[in-house]
Amino acid sequence: MTDRRVSTMAGGLVGSEILKIAADIRALVAGGVQVCNLTVGDFSPRQFRIPTELEREIIHALQQGETNYPPSEGVPELRRAVGDFYQRWLGLTYGVESILVTAGSRPGIFSVYAALVDPGDTVLYPVPSWNNNHYVHLTGARGVPIACHADDAFLPTRAALEPHVRGARLLALNSPLNPSGTAFSPEALGEICDLVLEENARRGADERPLYVMYDQVYWMLTFEGTTHVNPVSLRPEMREYTVFVDGISKAFAATGVRVGWTVGPEDVTRRLASLLGHVGAWAPRAEQLATARVLDDTAAIEAYHAQMKSGVQRRLEALYEGVQALGEAGCPVQAIPPMGAIYLSVRFPLHGWTTPSGAVLATNDDIRLYLLDAAGLAVVPFQAFGTVEDTGWFRTSVGAVSLDEIRAMFARLSPALAALTRPAA
Repeated sequence: MTDRRVSTMAGGLVGSEILKIAADIRALVAGGVQVCNLTVGDFSPRQFRIPTELEREIIHALQQGETNYPPSEGVPELRRAVGDFYQRWLGLTYGVESILVTAGSRPGIFSVYAALVDPGDTVLYPVPSWNNNHYVHLTGARGVPIACHADDAFLPTRAALEPHVRGARLLALNSPLNPSGTAFSPEALGEICDLVLEENARRGADERPLYVMYDQVYWMLTFEGTTHVNPVSLRPEMREYTVFVDGISKAFAATGVRVGWTVGPEDVTRRLASLLGHVGAWAPRAEQLATARVLDDTAAIEAYHAQMKSGVQRRLEALYEGVQALGEAGCPVQAIPPMGAIYLSVRFPLHGWTTPSGAVLATNDDIRLYLLDAAGLAVVPFQAFGTVEDTGWFRTSVGAVSLDEIRAMFARLSPALAALTRPAA
């Protein structure tokens, strides 16, 4: 009877698995337990501050009285700055009419879904991936999750997508990927672009095109040996079918500043702007003006990343090297080398192992709870990102921890793993 009080859509919304995990962590911390919290897809200001230029410019804009409504599509200064920023850093040329400013990247993602997808339309998205299942639900779409595996760095391939593209309306891609921290190679993404172009060429004049939503909010956080790629640079013909989602949240550790944007075809951008104009999901005026000034300052960005990116990379490398050392010592763990974002994919294939208390670890959640209780290690199973199977893969995130916390965690993790009993052969 309770569900009759709300819409079918609202009644069917599923809560966040990560929030449930956060409650478990809070309970331990409240009891004085030391926890290395690798669940947070965010930056702790104690570890990573926003650029001083951004902070200064926000304060200056507020002092200048920039506190009224911004234009619904974004202040002209920021739209122009995003276009110039993409030209300088990515070699992409877009005018201001192709750029929409949003209150962080999430409204951009929702607006792409809402403006392009009708109820019943097919949306293809890889799993693991962040929140696509929820946006599918919000729009009443027919979601087709494409299971991705470690052999392909948890990223979709042309071969995996090809059986499903006929008639699909939206393909949601993210690189570097949340939760795996992996990134497309030019070859893999180029093949997917070719598939999209072939499908759109096949469709008749009365059929709507297949679009790609390309979430590249982590693109500036790629590391040595990894080069970020995007559909339009690889295949210029993809320009008519690609909507980028981006923002300052990750590249500038500014998740709470809430400045994001979409970049895409002008006719699509106009519809996105109309939709968000009614929702009012605008970034604050002062933050928009400040962001415009920072995006224009290439030297300041490079100086900031020289410190911030190296801090992220050192933490990811410490985590990866620690896992590798455990594996070499015979522990059942493995990891994929870090490529980008703030995430490392780590596998604990402990299904069937027995704890010192006699409990048998049967699921990823059993493993998660054991690692939390026995080692003070908090991780997120890939089930929180749409994966169905209990494969033992987990997301770890380094944006809110120090190097010392990571090192201390391994001192606890090694004996916790050694205390487990291997299942009989």
